[in-house]
Amino acid sequence: MSEMIGFIGLGNLGLPVASNLLNAGYALRVYNRTASKAEPLVAEGAQQVNRPTDAVTTGGIVVTLLWDDAALESIVTSPGFLGQLGPDGIHISMSTVMPETAKKLAAMHAQHGSAYVEAPIFGRPEAAAAKKLWIPFAGSQQAKKRVQPLLKAMGGQGIFDFGEEVGAATLVKLLGNFLLSSASYSLREALTISEKNGVDPKAVVDMLTQTLFPAPIYQSIGNRIAEKKEANQSEIPLKDVGLLKKTAQQVESPTPISSLLHDLLRTDLE
Repeated sequence: MSEMIGFIGLGNLGLPVASNLLNAGYALRVYNRTASKAEPLVAEGAQQVNRPTDAVTTGGIVVTLLWDDAALESIVTSPGFLGQLGPDGIHISMSTVMPETAKKLAAMHAQHGSAYVEAPIFGRPEAAAAKKLWIPFAGSQQAKKRVQPLLKAMGGQGIFDFGEEVGAATLVKLLGNFLLSSASYSLREALTISEKNGVDPKAVVDMLTQTLFPAPIYQSIGNRIAEKKEANQSEIPLKDVGLLKKTAQQVESPTPISSLLHDLLRTDLE
């Protein structure tokens, strides 16, 4: 493939996703605020740039995978970003942000003739490396058709179209992360009760995930908890559940469970 792709954001998830693009034959121009994080990609043939705008090719495609709304907005509003992208350019945003932020940025792109496609990721870094990501996406039909091969190359084993209205795919990501966090908390509590009552947590997971809850997420999270292989507490669930809670409150939807879960996650990190 001869098309140059810009990639901004090389964190724990961005790095394997960008590496997948390189391995698929795409040329990459990469930027990260901490420049040293780009070194593995440069060793694989990526071109490193010093400014976000330098990763953008007029009429081309640029991918961002950033921490939060503020980081994403700062990139889009950085001097020259939208002007450089220009007509026919496409910005694939893979960050988990507020739907209203996605809508606002999509409108800014439209004013410059470029397209904003939201494509947040379900999957941990190891799933990205194994090309086992699930990706909901939304945006103009023409732009989605152009970027779908890239989403697959980035590791998307399943790509789900949520229409042309930007904000829909971002909402799906927030809903999914809320359910994931809820499942994790429920499993941790259930298996702690099991262990303290002398019942093997692993046997509990094996039975329940073969009967009442035969879902991959219950199996993977349940086994990690039962085997005491849980990762260190992360700020990601707290951030994402907070975004869902705020989104629900904006449409006056009740949030008793997400509010409780948000409080529990915040307490865990204190």
